Amino acid sequence: MSKETIFDKIISKEIPADIVYEDDMALAFKDINPQAPVHLLIIPKQPIATTNDIGKEQREIVGHLFWVAGEIAREQGFAEQGYRTVMNCNEHGGQTVYHIHVHLLAGKPLGWPPYQERLKT
Repeated sequence: MSKETIFDKIISKEIPADIVYEDDMALAFKDINPQAPVHLLIIPKQPIATTNDIGKEQREIVGHLFWVAGEIAREQGFAEQGYRTVMNCNEHGGQTVYHIHVHLLAGKPLGWPPYQERLKT
């Protein structure tokens, strides 16, 4: 069993969040430190720590998270202009909360690479 995270507390409504979508499998809410005009986090209600922990039986859940991203993009009117979805894995991948989540970013042109950082050799 994984350690309880802040996302578990948001799912159980112990901690408030600005929720924009919820169904029986997923929850989407505004990121408290937005990196774009639209920055939402889409999380499964089932705790899965990292992408490395996604088992065959969770494929539907993970697919559902990305389906939710598309639904939100269409409902909020930025699907046609475009958006970015990101899922980080572990420390070097930038993961800070060990409960998988999809970042949905939109509302401005998003360049590549997503951040300016020199590769260290």
